[in-house]
Amino acid sequence: MRKVKLGFVTALTVVRFPLVLLFFAGAVVYTIRPSTALFVISFAVLVTSAITDLFDGYFARRFSVETALGAHIDPLMDQFFYLSTLPLLVFVTLQNGHVKHAIFLLVITILLLSRDQWVTFLRSIGSMYNVSGSAHWSGKVRTALNFPLICLIYLVEESPRPFIPPLVAYIFESVGLAINLLSAGIYTYRFWPSLQKVGRLDNFKQI
Repeated sequence: MRKVKLGFVTALTVVRFPLVLLFFAGAVVYTIRPSTALFVISFAVLVTSAITDLFDGYFARRFSVETALGAHIDPLMDQFFYLSTLPLLVFVTLQNGHVKHAIFLLVITILLLSRDQWVTFLRSIGSMYNVSGSAHWSGKVRTALNFPLICLIYLVEESPRPFIPPLVAYIFESVGLAINLLSAGIYTYRFWPSLQKVGRLDNFKQI
């Protein structure tokens, strides 16, 4: 029974990637041939993909099937989610003629993806000194905000019947950017001792 529960949680995590790819395909087609039905389906798939991040962690804790593999797969799926959605948001925003918003989203994309690569690097260095690579609360808050934010931005930019003021998205984007920078700083502080150790010349031969 435990294996079944673990399989369910793992599948719930991994399915995030094919779902977001399906959204990507639908969103691209929507830019060519707008259709209310296609928008609704694509947006629903995007939301479903985002929600899996919430429930896989919930069920992993509830079923007591948290594993080291799961701890590594989850952030990987998050990166796939960002890679599939953020460039698309820049594209559709620019296509809609919102150049300033597109530039801001481009900055967010670069900083957000750079943060993920930086944290991955820090964890790899920390593992050399047996430092836990478990997620920090700032990373969890960042994900909890960014996933709904991406859904919100797409809704604001592509909804056939706009009903959310763009200012709402701008405010949340600014908050998301601040939390992203805060999270990068916290992880850097956490792994700084490991960085200092690996940077010493006398450790070169040992590595």
